[in-house]
Amino acid sequence: MSLFQLDPQSIANRARTAGSPVPSLQASITRGMLGFTVVSVAGFVPWAVFGKWFHTHLGKNGEVGMYVACAVVFLALTAPLLHRLIIGPGSMSRFYKLFGLSFTAYSIAWIAGWMALRGHPGSIAGLLAGTMVMACILVAAFDALRVVVKVFFALFVLNSIGYFVGGLSEAALIKAYPLVAKLSWGLFYGLGFGAGLGLAFHICQARARKLLAGG
Repeated sequence: MSLFQLDPQSIANRARTAGSPVPSLQASITRGMLGFTVVSVAGFVPWAVFGKWFHTHLGKNGEVGMYVACAVVFLALTAPLLHRLIIGPGSMSRFYKLFGLSFTAYSIAWIAGWMALRGHPGSIAGLLAGTMVMACILVAAFDALRVVVKVFFALFVLNSIGYFVGGLSEAALIKAYPLVAKLSWGLFYGLGFGAGLGLAFHICQARARKLLAGG
């Protein structure tokens, strides 16, 4: 059972009727990387620029409030830049619904993992939980349960690379250029997670592409 009419046959029917282009693997990964990098740098601004404000004005709830603000920025900006990862017309509204659901679940799982363990163990726990939840929602939406393992590894591996490379960049620059350091984490996180999203959406729509090719 699919969500938001994103099953293979519905996608193929809409794309065939509209004559929509079918993005290649390279195009999907490139769009994911470039688009999500812009979103990610913007999404890191509440932490990089307003982090002290959240802690000062919200007290014990400052950290959670800051992460919620970051998540809101991600949710608001992602669809305009990445909706064409979904084949066919009507992709904007469907991407908002799907990414809104999956990224909210990802964010909740990541925050829970991070706050439970902190440090590198917390980051790994958050990434594992978050990407697993997101992978399950994506494959359910596209009626592609058989590729859940591939989608999970695409998201987890590429997201983790971007996240930890970004962490190294932030650590290297934090003393001399604190603002640049924090935003550089957003840059690398966006490149990694964006590549993972591009690959995941491509994998999830393999059956739709096959139908459009006449298979």
